[in-house]
Amino acid sequence: MSTIRLVRALFVTAAVAASAIAPPTHAQTPPRTSWGDPDLQGVWNYGTMTPLERPTQWAGREVLSEDEAVAYEQQTIERRADALSTAGPDWWELENNVLRNRRTSLIVDPPDGRIPPLATPPQGRGRGGGRGGPRYDNPEDLSLQDRCIAWPATGPPMMPTVYNNNVLIVQARGYVVLVTEMIHNARIVPMDGRPHDPGPSMYGDPRGHWEADTLVVESVGFDGRLPFRGSGRSLHLTERFTRTSDGTLEYRFTVEDATVWSRPWTVRIDMGRSAGLMYEFACHEGNDRSVSGILGGARYEERNR
Repeated sequence: MSTIRLVRALFVTAAVAASAIAPPTHAQTPPRTSWGDPDLQGVWNYGTMTPLERPTQWAGREVLSEDEAVAYEQQTIERRADALSTAGPDWWELENNVLRNRRTSLIVDPPDGRIPPLATPPQGRGRGGGRGGPRYDNPEDLSLQDRCIAWPATGPPMMPTVYNNNVLIVQARGYVVLVTEMIHNARIVPMDGRPHDPGPSMYGDPRGHWEADTLVVESVGFDGRLPFRGSGRSLHLTERFTRTSDGTLEYRFTVEDATVWSRPWTVRIDMGRSAGLMYEFACHEGNDRSVSGILGGARYEERNR
């Protein structure tokens, strides 16, 4: 059996087994920290095969049957295995091979599972061309992701990507820290009710509070360099983290930007607890080797036109 077929078979087997897991039930008494707050600490994985928007063939359906979910997982895994891309099938995390809880979209509001219509053309797109940019004259022409400065999938808000879909939650009195594995970004969330800082920043200015057993993090003050689906400085992000069982954490976020979308919309991602440690993602700021290669390739093309 070839390596690619072996990898495909392993992924299919893992997906079929995982899809049979029952949906999480809400914990009756969530664990508490020593000072009495709900304990959300640990490493949680937000990878999933569930698409952000509901595909047209599933219109009006929030959940698939078990047979339909398994068939979709197998088809998607096989398509990835046959694709000619840098991130081959061995790069995909196993969680990305499962349609969690057989849901047809991550978007839960609007009820049709689709992003609302645009209010205006997208504003505040990040600077830099990257692969879609017109020039490669300087490092600044490349995207923040190309330079390993920021990774859109880590957010905020967090969205599933090919690999490194882990977030480490650390709690202390008066603070919660959200550390994403991809690009090793740490967001420090004050919980003491202080007002938002006036100055804009790449990741926005988060403030947290508890609503019963749910951690609510509200972020404003984005500077537009790391836009979410075209959002800009007007983005208002509300994230909610709820422990639904010992091994699951429900993550919901609502995005609102009247300059981009006609109404707010909400995403739900069911995170699974990881038993392992989270290690450094060694994509160091500047990404010297890749950036040197990109700029060197551009100069070669110019000399040989």
